[in-house]
Amino acid sequence: MADHTTDLPDVSGLSIGILGGTGDQGKGLARRFSLAGHTVLIGSRSEERARDAAESIGVRGAENAAVAAEADIVIVAVPWEGHKDLLESLREPLAGKIVVDCVNPLGFDKQGAYALPVEEGSAAQQAAAVLTGSRVVAAFHHVSAVLLLDPSVAEIDLDVLVLGDDREATGTVQALAARIPGARGVYAGRLRNAHQVEAMTANLISINRRYKAHAGIRVTDV
Repeated sequence: MADHTTDLPDVSGLSIGILGGTGDQGKGLARRFSLAGHTVLIGSRSEERARDAAESIGVRGAENAAVAAEADIVIVAVPWEGHKDLLESLREPLAGKIVVDCVNPLGFDKQGAYALPVEEGSAAQQAAAVLTGSRVVAAFHHVSAVLLLDPSVAEIDLDVLVLGDDREATGTVQALAARIPGARGVYAGRLRNAHQVEAMTANLISINRRYKAHAGIRVTDV
C-alpha cells in the first residue's frame, strides 16, 4: 500500500464543527478528532442537547448556527429528513468554508436498508445545490459509529472515500480522515459520483447484520 499522506496538507490546526453532533455518528467523529488534538464543536438545534452531548466526550457544544460560524471545517451528520432545511438556514455562516457531507439517504423496511432517490442525485449534491458559496465534499459515510465511540478500539481499519469538485478541498478532507488512527482518505471521484457511495451504506448495513460485524471499506493497490 503506497503512502500518499506526504502529498496532503497539514490540517492539525483546524477546528472542526459537526452539525448533528448529538447522534452517534457525529459524536463518534467528534470524539476521534478531539483525541487527535483538534478543537471540536458539536452542534444541534438545541444548545442544551449539544452541550450535554459535548460534555460526555470532552468537547464544546453550541447551537448549529454558532458552530457553523466558528469552525474552520464543518461536517454535516444530521438525519436525512432534516438535511436540506438545515443547510438552507446556514447558507451565510457556511459561505467560503469546506463543508463535508456524510449523510446517507436511506429507508428501512422488513427487508432491511435501501437507498432513497434524491432529486439532486445525492445528499452531497443537494448540499452543493443549496450551499453555492461553500466548498462541498462528500466523505465519512462508512465509518462505524460503534467503533468510533468504543474506547477499547485504538485504530479504525478503514479507507474513507472522499469525493468533490475542488481539488484543494478534497485533499484537505483526505488529510482530515488520516487524523483518525488506522484510517486513510482516498479520493474517489467528483461529487456527481457520491450517490453510489451513499447508497453503499445500505450494503454495509446488510453485511453487518448478517455477520454481526462493523464492516468498512479498504481500497487495494492504492
